[in-house]
Amino acid sequence: MTDMRQPPAYTTDGLPPARPDVRAFLDYLNALPGPRSHEIGAVAARQQMRDSRSLVDLDVGPLAVLRDLSCPRPDGSMIPLRLYDPRPSRAPGPVMVFFHGGGFVIGDLDTHEPACAEIARTLDMPVVSVDYRLAPEYPWPAAPDDCETAARWVATGPADLGFGVTSLVLAGDSAGGTLTVVTALALRDRAADVPVVAQWPIYPAVDKATEYASFAQFADGYFLTREGMAWFHDSYAPNVADWRGSPLIASQHDMPATLVVTAGLDPLRDQGRAYAAKTIQAGVPTIYREAVGNVHGFISLRRAIPSSQGDLAMCLAVLKPMIAEAEANRVMAQAAPR
Repeated sequence: MTDMRQPPAYTTDGLPPARPDVRAFLDYLNALPGPRSHEIGAVAARQQMRDSRSLVDLDVGPLAVLRDLSCPRPDGSMIPLRLYDPRPSRAPGPVMVFFHGGGFVIGDLDTHEPACAEIARTLDMPVVSVDYRLAPEYPWPAAPDDCETAARWVATGPADLGFGVTSLVLAGDSAGGTLTVVTALALRDRAADVPVVAQWPIYPAVDKATEYASFAQFADGYFLTREGMAWFHDSYAPNVADWRGSPLIASQHDMPATLVVTAGLDPLRDQGRAYAAKTIQAGVPTIYREAVGNVHGFISLRRAIPSSQGDLAMCLAVLKPMIAEAEANRVMAQAAPR
């Protein structure tokens, strides 16, 4: 894990090298026979991702609370949620709302369960994971609608949680990183019952109208492929002229403290860099980190790529004091004379 002030050494073809465990994973993956996810359809691809979890990611590990919940949509249907907490009970405090990755087409509560459990343990914070509706059955804007609804519900501190909520931390990877930014923007413009004090978009796609250099550099042979991304995009069918489809086009003023994390060998890398630059330009307290030599999806590849555990640990080591500082600022702001 590094930042942009510490550029990696480059190979003779002008690309940064993969770590040894990343290269071994990519060589294995690229040699596999048979159709890819985008060739087997959404239902089969979702099952394939669930089935591969034990092969590529670590075990969930111990938790005091691992419980399914749900919250209502405006039409009365329910959004499935899952609560992770290392403590059996706790005083009121911040809660993370997590949005899983998978290109808006695949992924669910189960695929990201190990990562959510690790986040909850390391931060000593409850994590609520959101099972938003997926494309192509539910194209854009179903996913951002569900994520905003779920975040607002958590912000009310409902009795189902079992503890009070003082603030929100929004986080997610890949498509969930996009949804993190979109939800933070929505709650900035129309406040929830408690404030969002931090956001953590992990290798997000924030600008669907522009092709960045990293897209061409890493779109073949680096786990997330050009064909896969085209399938995700066509299935999701976002309006790229709308900020909920391409959140980079929105003003980032008054956004919460932000940790942007990218992977060095990711087609989406430069979008994350561009987003970090825009939040900095808007005066948002921002930290940028890059998992050099690693690929898209690394927070859920910690068994297949063991060094990814260090990347996730570094993210959380950066995020924990960010949340503490932001929460302290919230308390002081509330206590200040008006």
